[in-house]
Amino acid sequence: MGEILKLLKGGNKPSLIASLVNLFLGIIKGVAYFFTGNVAMFAEMMHSLGDAANQFFVFIGSALSKKAPTRRFPNGFGRVVNLVCLGAVLIVAILSYETIKEGWHHLLHPSEDSSGILIALGVLLIGIVLEATVLHKAAVEVLHEAGVEKAGFAAVPKSVAYLNRAKPATKLVWMEDLVATSGNVLAFLAIIIAYFTGWGALEGLVSMIIGVMMFYVVGRVFLDNARGAIGETDEEMLIHIGNLVMEDPHVTDIRRLEVVKEGEFLHVELVAETDPNQSLAYLDDVRDHLVELIMSQKGVTKVTLSFDEEDGITEWKHHLKEKQQLKANQNK
Repeated sequence: MGEILKLLKGGNKPSLIASLVNLFLGIIKGVAYFFTGNVAMFAEMMHSLGDAANQFFVFIGSALSKKAPTRRFPNGFGRVVNLVCLGAVLIVAILSYETIKEGWHHLLHPSEDSSGILIALGVLLIGIVLEATVLHKAAVEVLHEAGVEKAGFAAVPKSVAYLNRAKPATKLVWMEDLVATSGNVLAFLAIIIAYFTGWGALEGLVSMIIGVMMFYVVGRVFLDNARGAIGETDEEMLIHIGNLVMEDPHVTDIRRLEVVKEGEFLHVELVAETDPNQSLAYLDDVRDHLVELIMSQKGVTKVTLSFDEEDGITEWKHHLKEKQQLKANQNK
């Protein structure tokens, strides 16, 4: 029990906060839908409840992914968060379908009852404020994980450029709350326009748009986490670590380098070429230094390193391109 509580403390905080906020919003939107019968409110209720369930599972998955490797699972549990996200999107997919179906029904048979408009608008306004707050927190977390600080009010637009460098759980929260905030705004505008114009079918149309937006998140999250579950190479870190290793005077080339994402972590496997005349004891010291260097890089939790003799063929050319680019910039 103590180990489970310790793991939960290390879970992704933005996903837990987002889950609680969306649960609260789902409940009050459900109450508002009960009293008003507004289909746009129904769509937002489904959206909030789906996000709440999804983000709660993501929090649990992110916590379990930090469990230390065991004898039975020597590679650790990093990919658990990807598997949980894959399961969680099924919930959102079902709710998306129900939202679109209800919106289509309302589009064909619009209701003329516009009672309870103030209740609906008040709830949606609360939703806009809370979802925007969570979105901002998620954006700040994205920037923090990318090593960028002090974003201020510009955190959300600034975080777009660094989204692919965020942890899977943080990225999911960011995407879901961006769609959630947009959905609240659309529903808010649809209710006002329908009230003043009498175009009740607009609420059904907006409900369908919200459902499609939810499906978009399902697709993006599914593809991202499917790649993570299979084992995806982090190209940016691969080049960075490779160039870092090539700066060591004892390394003449890199025979093979893999930097694989394991959930929120990186596992590195490296075969470096070196002078075969060096003693085993000396190369062991070089190996210890390189392992320590690689382990100090952000996100790296496991390094497997071995040496092979220099074969006279240059296989790692990224560092040469980097030097050529640096020289070109200096000549400008």
